[in-house]
Amino acid sequence: MKKLLSFITVAAFTLISYQGIAQNMLTNGDLESWDNATTPTGWDLYDNIAQESGEVHGGTYSAAHESAASSQKFRQDIDGIVGGQTYHIVYYYKDNDPAARTRIWSYWMQDGNYLDADADVLRPSEYSEDNPDWQVFDAVLVAPANANQFRFEVRVYKQDNNTGGHVYYDDFSFIADSTVYPEPTNYPTEFSATANGINITLTWVDATGDQLPTGYLIKGYKAVTRSCNPPVDGTPEADDLDWSDGNAAVNVGYGVQTYTFENLDPNQAYNFCIFPYTNGGENIDYKTDGNPPEAIATTANITVINQENFDDGLGTWTPYDVSGDQEWYQSSYGDRTFAKMSGYDGGPHANEDWLISPMMNLATYQSVTFNFSSATKYDGNHLQLFYSTDYDGSGNPNDFTWTEITDQAQWSDGNYSWVESGDVSLNNYLADNFYLAFKYTSGDDKCATWEVDDILIYGVNGVGIKTHNTSKLEFYPNPVNDNVVINAENEGVLSVYSLTGQLQKRVNVNKGENVVSLNNLAKGLYLLQLKDGKGDIYTSKVSVK
Repeated sequence: MKKLLSFITVAAFTLISYQGIAQNMLTNGDLESWDNATTPTGWDLYDNIAQESGEVHGGTYSAAHESAASSQKFRQDIDGIVGGQTYHIVYYYKDNDPAARTRIWSYWMQDGNYLDADADVLRPSEYSEDNPDWQVFDAVLVAPANANQFRFEVRVYKQDNNTGGHVYYDDFSFIADSTVYPEPTNYPTEFSATANGINITLTWVDATGDQLPTGYLIKGYKAVTRSCNPPVDGTPEADDLDWSDGNAAVNVGYGVQTYTFENLDPNQAYNFCIFPYTNGGENIDYKTDGNPPEAIATTANITVINQENFDDGLGTWTPYDVSGDQEWYQSSYGDRTFAKMSGYDGGPHANEDWLISPMMNLATYQSVTFNFSSATKYDGNHLQLFYSTDYDGSGNPNDFTWTEITDQAQWSDGNYSWVESGDVSLNNYLADNFYLAFKYTSGDDKCATWEVDDILIYGVNGVGIKTHNTSKLEFYPNPVNDNVVINAENEGVLSVYSLTGQLQKRVNVNKGENVVSLNNLAKGLYLLQLKDGKGDIYTSKVSVK
């Protein structure tokens, strides 16, 4: 369970503190000890920090944090975190300077690696606003099951391009709840699994009763089974999203009520069980009596058409520089690699640069879905998304026809925050010569930076070329030895595909009867697709002897 009370004026808030019943895990959280005027004792990072005695929340000293052109950090890493345990996180700050603003930017960690949990609380999008009073950040959070560290970090930023302002901090505390709670009273209800392509989303209604859970352990199995292996009290099970052994597990906090397993195997049944628990570490207490809720779902029979995480340069995607000296390139930050484009080089510059997918044949899929992640910062033009069905794969994209579909995706809103696009449906564009492209533009007056990652394009397999405007194609004979006679209501283009989606033959046909040779095809089943000048599509299967 998590409770957040953040950015609250102290004068209007009475803090319920753990100070009297547990020990602060932070070193020198009250900032009363200093090695020198710019070095607070026990803190790991202190950009632009100075000892302050005039603006103090409690005691003799606080810390003054001065803004600069880039964000300035104040940090302390805390070891000894116990997964599943509840922690109370508090600090006080005063921001009444038009040249500075602040926010928390902290992480749960496992052996130095960041965990994504509680991002909305620990890394909020909002900044502080000028206020003459001291304010408090106050949150009660449950540590992820696999966490063993916490990075307590606050940052100061310039405000309205003004630098040299100050924010003041005092009385940091990070306190573990030492209470050991009994086993949860009940299981959650309405536990269900829903497949969406190769993702499965689990939902449930939180458990009720005298003792509520701290969180839930969800265990997954790669084959349908009615026998879930229960966890053992006193032995926490960490997150395990590696399905290579046929099993997986994830911990989800109380109150979330949903979790999505992504990028699963296609056409595969998965079984899930959910176990509520209290406490953490050696005190973790799972509810395992009776029958835990179970849910089953089967992923779609799909094919991954293109997947790119830019670990190897720009991978299968090709940059095309129309104008300007800057270009798309591979970049990295932390443990993430991505494609990046910026028109900034000592100042903004005019650019037009495309990042173009490989050619994809979408014509033999029943449906195709595209998703990706984006991040951006600084003022400038929005990154655009286009598709083309006549691009030649190497020329200037401006010499071909591109249709914009930017508004079909969700995009980052700034400050390098990564945002998933959501599912962009390509079902209306199921052509055999298909390209996607990101188009970046900037000017001499301003230029944004854009980053793209986690590209995934997948299609649901099937012989239906399109689910709308589709009729049966009239032809004879079937089976066929050499030639097939096509009866077309209008002139158009006939394509012959293998059932795995490979184009075998393409010819123009006239209105009326047309004789088409299939004598070069191997024995087997094939798909005939006729697309006429009106855009109507006719399909049928044919057997070649």
